Amino acid sequence: MKKKSLRASFSAIVLMSTTLFVSCQKNEEMKAPMKSDVHTFTVENIVTPKLFVESGSFKGVGSEKVNLPVILPGQSIDFKFKAGNGQALMFVTMYGNSKDWFFASEQPGIKLFDKQGKAMIGDVSSQVKLWDNGTKDDQSGAKESKPITEVKGVDVSRLMRAVLAYEEATSEFTLSIKNISGGTKNETPFSPGVWAVSTFDGKKLLAEKPFFSPGEKSNPEITDIAQMGNIDKLKAKVDSNTGIITGISPVLLVVYQGDKNPIYELGKKDSGLGLKDLAQNGNANKLKESLKKMKGVKGIYIIGNSPIAPGQKAMGEYKAEKGDLLAYATMFGFSNDWFYANEQSVSAALKGDITKKTGLFDSGTGVDQFPGAGNRQALFGGKSAVENNVISKVGNIFPVPAVEKVLKITLK
Repeated sequence: MKKKSLRASFSAIVLMSTTLFVSCQKNEEMKAPMKSDVHTFTVENIVTPKLFVESGSFKGVGSEKVNLPVILPGQSIDFKFKAGNGQALMFVTMYGNSKDWFFASEQPGIKLFDKQGKAMIGDVSSQVKLWDNGTKDDQSGAKESKPITEVKGVDVSRLMRAVLAYEEATSEFTLSIKNISGGTKNETPFSPGVWAVSTFDGKKLLAEKPFFSPGEKSNPEITDIAQMGNIDKLKAKVDSNTGIITGISPVLLVVYQGDKNPIYELGKKDSGLGLKDLAQNGNANKLKESLKKMKGVKGIYIIGNSPIAPGQKAMGEYKAEKGDLLAYATMFGFSNDWFYANEQSVSAALKGDITKKTGLFDSGTGVDQFPGAGNRQALFGGKSAVENNVISKVGNIFPVPAVEKVLKITLK
């Protein structure tokens, strides 16, 4: 048995826990049929990688005199987002009384957790900087072409107050931004802004320099904000790069005969045979041992010997005879306790694409958080808060991509 931590990059991703094991033992064939055929099971992770797991925009209300969606001195806004340990928040807004300045944190964004994994709450204004976009002269407004640099000599914490609050159960933050520049020599409105939380792959952020790169020349999206406070281009670009993705664990494949799927039963609570371990940590060992003792189970196989990241696939052979059925399960890695499994019976003799027979299920053993942004998920080295619900299909509370957008499963 080979111990393997899954807190790694996309080459070994998603099902992270210091106690996680991936079985590399030989696939077990129990009561192998005398006249059996060899078939091939292939699973592909086809989800499109996204740089940001969540994003959005914000704006102010202006005033009767300033009929624009700006944040005036004395005004404030707030927005909510989810994140896990290692993720960061980036936001950008124009320093209104300038030619081309903007507020944003240093890369890769505002730190949300300390080294001990504790959420950082309270005033984080010190992490926000003021940047010169380098596209207009600060005095004349004449066009120029310089790299983005930090504006020196301006204390941002005297202009903007940024405060974080945190709800542990949902791993949800609230950022409040208040314009406190009134009465200072740098009094200014703030423009509408864009924010995003970078996707974490278990080792690093996929967007380590979101929105812009200090020391390099700007891009059209930031230039529009820095010069005009127009967020349209950046918002569109960020929206197109935002979405839930996942890796999956090696697939547990069972050849059996009988009326019931041996892995799970919809509408009933987890039986304690090991599905919880698979759904929460990608660990199929306990379930595999339980299945060996189950009547009707003829063969157990593990497809893949490491997590299957976006763009990767795994394949393996299995033996079956006439009348045999297949059951399979794999963890939705960026979750607290979800798993993919066949929701329809599958003949072991089938050939071709069987993805449509697959569903996404909630094992009912761990409290759900936003996929890929929940600090209790194994991805972040966390442990799910316990719940005791029946196994059910995952609904639409989160914008999870359809099964066929994540997996392709074929038999040959």
